[in-house]
Amino acid sequence: MAVPTFVDRVTLHVSAGRGGNGVASVHREKFKPLGGPDGGNGGPGGSVILRVDPDVTTLLEYHHSPRRKADNGAQGAGGHRNGAHGEDLVLPVPDGTVVHDARTGEVLADMVGPGTELVVAQGGRGGLGNAALASSKRKAPGFALLGERGTELQIRLELKVVADIGLVGFPSAGKSSLIAAISRARPKIADYPFTTLVPNLGVVTAGDTTFTVADVPGLIEGASEGRGLGHDFLRHVERCAAIVHVIDTATLEPGRNPVEDLDVIENELSRYGGLDDRPRLVALNKVDVPDGSDIADMVVDDLHERGLQVFKVSAASGAGLRELTFAMAEIVRAARAARPVVEAQRIVIRPASADGADDFSVTATDQGWQVRGEKPERWVRQTDFANDEAVGFLADRLNRLGVEKRLVESGAQEGDTVLIGHPDDAVVFDFKPSIEAGAEILGRRGEDQRFEEKRPAARRRREIDEAMPERGEAEARADVARRLDEKRKTHTGPMSYVIGSKDDPDRVDEDD
Repeated sequence: MAVPTFVDRVTLHVSAGRGGNGVASVHREKFKPLGGPDGGNGGPGGSVILRVDPDVTTLLEYHHSPRRKADNGAQGAGGHRNGAHGEDLVLPVPDGTVVHDARTGEVLADMVGPGTELVVAQGGRGGLGNAALASSKRKAPGFALLGERGTELQIRLELKVVADIGLVGFPSAGKSSLIAAISRARPKIADYPFTTLVPNLGVVTAGDTTFTVADVPGLIEGASEGRGLGHDFLRHVERCAAIVHVIDTATLEPGRNPVEDLDVIENELSRYGGLDDRPRLVALNKVDVPDGSDIADMVVDDLHERGLQVFKVSAASGAGLRELTFAMAEIVRAARAARPVVEAQRIVIRPASADGADDFSVTATDQGWQVRGEKPERWVRQTDFANDEAVGFLADRLNRLGVEKRLVESGAQEGDTVLIGHPDDAVVFDFKPSIEAGAEILGRRGEDQRFEEKRPAARRRREIDEAMPERGEAEARADVARRLDEKRKTHTGPMSYVIGSKDDPDRVDEDD
């Protein structure tokens, strides 16, 4: 099988690096028993960047290696040491590359101009260490946040040759011979149709103007509908400032003449669309052949009547080529003067939030209550569910955002299934709206007492706190506790009864 040397369309799978995890660490030093949290943040993952390189002319490299991945960020460390950044992966592409989303077909960027960059896959953010999570209420967090995954995307790269002049015409019209005669390009030349299978670029100098000419492979009738090589070639003339029709005046095919050949090619360009505003030149080629010179003399007046500039040329002998190249240069100078200056730019693709805004949405589905939103989904991805304190921190964040309130308003009941994220990769919870939010609730590092079901002492303290506003003027906290205990008729300690009352186990009746 032949190995391709020119590739102008390729599908590429890119993966950005994952962010490093944050670290939960406590400073330990002699004579400093309360050193405080010192866990560093994880480093961000590397991004995948496409950059226009004028030295690259084909997408062949990505045809052979269609999967590319950037480096991951490093994990943080104690002593406030942050993880290293993942190295970006820079992929050079030719000038004129159009980037599409392979799944939707959406055009992501049209990369024109040396140095133009496209961050096609953004690296994941690094997780925060417990030093960054410390606050006045949570002085020593026993957890850290996980790093986020980098963006994964399947893109289609399509090269549209950037040239000033495009040569179009029927197969074997002499386009390759013409570009070889006016430049140092050396395309394959043979006496059979479709010798040229890839566009050839040549650099031409006319006076003080230097410009590029593209030899577009041969077109036939029906090319706009896919006949022959169809759109594979027509799209290469989209960026040309002018189009030169190369017409064979010495063809041996019966039933063809220069005017009809011009009409056929113009019809295909018109049906393809977007090329009607380009200036046209006509090069009647092969006038070194006697019959070709006679035919050129016969049709030149008809072409002039159409308002076209016509040149009788011969790629073999060089006749008329100087006049043709200077006419090309004049059009190129005018087009460059009218064209705005293209500066190198940096484009960053950021995925849209799940609900199209910074807010979140709650939807009832067959699986349960579906919560979608940029913040809830990102927070879930950052949570280490093996650490109860981290789960409690997530509960606090969701509660402050209003997720619990929105679920209750939507009709969610305790025990209902709640899914946060895309249905294919969602995190599933059992809805329990009674969990109190508050970082000030203390416990051992890595634990969250709100998730402990059996806590009678904490429940009793909460009941006493709720009853304190209704106490009498002379009642103290102990009196409120006794009153509640009497109401429940339980005895949980020495302060749960009045000494000498009938509930006192040491009371001795006088009758005894």
